[in-house]
Amino acid sequence: MRCPYCQFEESRVLDTTRDSRGGIRRRRECESCHHRFSTYERPILATPLVVKRDGTREEFDREKLMRGIRISCAKRPVSAAEIERLVGEIESSLQQMGRSEVASRVIGDMVIAGLKDLDQLAYIRYAIVYLHLADLHAIRKEIDRLLEG
Repeated sequence: MRCPYCQFEESRVLDTTRDSRGGIRRRRECESCHHRFSTYERPILATPLVVKRDGTREEFDREKLMRGIRISCAKRPVSAAEIERLVGEIESSLQQMGRSEVASRVIGDMVIAGLKDLDQLAYIRYAIVYLHLADLHAIRKEIDRLLEG
């Protein structure tokens, strides 16, 4: 593994942990500069193509999903680890479906459900765009639904 600090090719593994999704986190130390860094390994499984609203298809993009969720969670008390966990759960669910294609709506619904549990303001931010809440009355109605449930 190449050191991110000095680019030396050799590092020593100090610690290895596994997570619930089958990923492996390794704590490493560069043998040249002795800086420590972490790496994360996860299995690459096939994800389905995403069918957009207009009928076009594109590859599932984990980073695109992560960006959208990060924007919703900006300046909120949501950690990067929680966002990573949510994205990982969504990606894992898509892989377990075993389908070659999935509607973008399915992914959006998974994000909405995850954000609702994670942070209600992030949920509202995402919902404004995803559910096309075009005016204050629609936003108020969604907030009232949150407060009731």
